[in-house]
Amino acid sequence: MTTASAVTISDSSTQTTSAKSPVRKLAIATGVLFLITHVTSITASILYEPVLNHPGYVLSNGAANSRILLGGVLEVVLAAAVIGTAVTLYPVVSRHNKALALGYVGLRTLEAAVILTGVVSLLAVVSLQHHVGGTAANAAALTTVDKALVAVHNWTFIVGPNLVCGINTLVMAYALRRSNLVARFIPILGMIGGPLVFVANIAAVFGVPRHDLGVCVVPIFAWEASLALFLITKGFRSTAVTPSVPREHRQPQLTTV
Repeated sequence: MTTASAVTISDSSTQTTSAKSPVRKLAIATGVLFLITHVTSITASILYEPVLNHPGYVLSNGAANSRILLGGVLEVVLAAAVIGTAVTLYPVVSRHNKALALGYVGLRTLEAAVILTGVVSLLAVVSLQHHVGGTAANAAALTTVDKALVAVHNWTFIVGPNLVCGINTLVMAYALRRSNLVARFIPILGMIGGPLVFVANIAAVFGVPRHDLGVCVVPIFAWEASLALFLITKGFRSTAVTPSVPREHRQPQLTTV
């Protein structure tokens, strides 16, 4: 007796179940990377205090050089983690909106590049201090160079972790809101915080004191913290609606009857 072959369509729920393990790992990795960005950025800003808040650091004895270098290393880790968040989110979010997922990768890469530019400017101050620090020769010129390099870092802080971050936050928050991959309140925080931090830093560019704008960073901080904790503890929502695949594009599976 011969057996007949029947064509059956693979069940999407089976595919989802088989993908749970790697998707869960991506969720945890994303959450951890977001937390790393917070720890490294805050710690680096503390370590940079001697060079950022003391004009003419290049003429000092260089006692704080080691902590400034450590701050630079932490910001390199920060830049890598920034890109990492986009890389780990891409495989999941791209299933729902590839354009937004790809845009997020590009914007996070740009943000990381700007951050690294700021790191290099402060490392240059340390190198300059190491070679000419403590000498009285050309003190005025050295102080001017010191201030210029610190200014470069300050501008990269506005452009990268604030302006560009505001845009990429809005992009990913919108993608997560459309895909329903996380709890609804999380992308709402991002869709509020992203534009808010962008506008606040545009105001800073035109001279509004930054200390008057501090409250504007609260929603974006809440967005990243809540997203990180949600992904670590719960992962992506299994009830998220995935794009429907036309029947003619589905891959048939042969089974023997």
